[in-house]
Amino acid sequence: MLDVSIIIVNWNAQDLLAKCMRCVQDTVHEASYEIIVIDNASTDGSQVMVKQDFPDVVLIENKDNVGFAGANNQGMKIAQGRYVLLLNSDAFVEAKTIDAMVAFMDAHPEAGMGACKLLYEDRSLQPSCYGFPTLKSEFYVALQLDKLFPKSPEFGQFLMTFWDFNDVRAVDVVMGAFMLVRREALDAVGMMDDSYFMYSEEVDWCYRFQKAGWKTLYNPAVQTVHLWGGSSKRVRVEMFLQMHRSKIEFFRKNYGSLSALGLKGIMAFGALLRVGPGALVYLTSSDPDKRQKHEAFRRLLTALPAY
Repeated sequence: MLDVSIIIVNWNAQDLLAKCMRCVQDTVHEASYEIIVIDNASTDGSQVMVKQDFPDVVLIENKDNVGFAGANNQGMKIAQGRYVLLLNSDAFVEAKTIDAMVAFMDAHPEAGMGACKLLYEDRSLQPSCYGFPTLKSEFYVALQLDKLFPKSPEFGQFLMTFWDFNDVRAVDVVMGAFMLVRREALDAVGMMDDSYFMYSEEVDWCYRFQKAGWKTLYNPAVQTVHLWGGSSKRVRVEMFLQMHRSKIEFFRKNYGSLSALGLKGIMAFGALLRVGPGALVYLTSSDPDKRQKHEAFRRLLTALPAY
């Protein structure tokens, strides 16, 4: 059996995908591995690039975009490794990252899932671990208490703003950009819930792992550069709305309909706080980022009853 099956979901990210795979090939020297690329109906020539430049890579070509969870599940179904690594196409592993993470997981059999430190392109820390969202933590975020009191374990419990991400610890959730999963845990817990098209699928997965008795461990000794979220100008209204829809679905599935209803109320309250005071800024600002954020909250407020 191979040590690790590296699964990369791609959608119109040809150049990033090529760099991602080259980083794997250049840095993995001890662990045996395979790379499985699931292409979600790209139109930028990604499929041809993989076939021509990476002939040893297993390529699954979808005719439609089946989402992040659905595509990763396709890869996991054919994976041969004793570990499965979900790696984003815009995530670039560094020297010893994968080798060290495999060794780390071997040394921690209680861990069903592991993650390394993530960095932005400028080498600054990218926070990549979270607490499970609750009505209380969502209320704190709506009031922006996590930003006002970032060092508070109480108010910063969701984004873990009180922590410097420099020590090994068990966490609730790790970002889907780099998730190393033990085969035995995967067999016991099952694959991702593909009813989530995008967002919250990794939260739901980590929740199921914890309920089944597996730990999720964060290891800062090695790192990966991840381009996601490097600039607030990348905010898109539809993505913003999808993120909130998925969170509501997570609450409904795992906490019940009443909790999902409570979350809608908190989201509406938070949107009102931002839409009202932000209206003047929205109308007078020439900054497209500010206008886009205001529009996102306005649409969230009007869309909530339809969820």
